[in-house]
Amino acid sequence: MTPQVDFLKKIPYFTGLSSDELAALAGYVFEKRAERGEMVLFEGKPAEAVYFIVSGVVKVFKTSADGKEQILHLARPGDSFNDVPVLPGGVNEASAQSIAPALLYALGKKDLEALLQENPRLALNIIRVLSGKVQQLMALVEDLSFKRVVSRVARILLESAGDGLGQGHRLTQQEIAAMAGTAREIVGRSLKALEEKGLIRVENHRIIITRREALGAVAGGEDLRPRSQTTAGPGE
Repeated sequence: MTPQVDFLKKIPYFTGLSSDELAALAGYVFEKRAERGEMVLFEGKPAEAVYFIVSGVVKVFKTSADGKEQILHLARPGDSFNDVPVLPGGVNEASAQSIAPALLYALGKKDLEALLQENPRLALNIIRVLSGKVQQLMALVEDLSFKRVVSRVARILLESAGDGLGQGHRLTQQEIAAMAGTAREIVGRSLKALEEKGLIRVENHRIIITRREALGAVAGGEDLRPRSQTTAGPGE
C-alpha cells in the first residue's frame, strides 16, 4: 500500500473499508501543507472540503466581534475537521489555523458526496464520527457552563499530555486560556494552584504532570480549595 492508503485506513472515517476501496478513495484525496501560523479555513467562507490531520496540530476556533478567541478543538494526527458544514454545503462554522507545521489530507465536498452514495459503510462511519463531535461539543459546553477554570485547565493539560504537542509545539498560556474560555492571567493562577498542590511541575516553561490521577479528579470537578473558600461562582 502507498503511505497515503496506510494512513487512510487508520482514520475513523474509513474503518472497515477494504484495501481496494481505500486505494480507490485515495484517488480523491489531495494534500495540503500548512506552516506554523498559517490559516487553513476562515469562518463564514463556503465549506469546500473536510480535512484530516496527517501530522502537526491545527486549532479550530471561533472569534467574537471584539476579537476574543474560543478554541473549540485542537485537531491532531488522525483527527478530522470541517466535517459538519461540508456535508450540507454550508459555510465554515469556525476558522482553522495550524499551530505547528502540518500535513493535511482533504476530500472535496462533491467527491465526498459521491463516495457516500457508493459506500454505506463510509456513511455509517461518518455518522459515528459526527456523533463523537457532538459529544465533544456538549462536554465543552458543560465545562464552560458549570466547571471552574482550574478544572478546565486540568482537563486541557491531561488531553494535551503525550499527544506529540511537545514535539514542535507547547501550548502557551494564551492558548490554554482560549480553550478554557478565560483570561491568560486566570490560567496563570490556576497553573500556580495546581503546582502548589504538587499535581504539576513547571520546568523551563514546560508543564509536567506529576500526579495524573489527582489531576484527573480536579478535571472532573474536585475543588482544590479548603471548604471555607468554596463559595465563589464557577467562573473563578
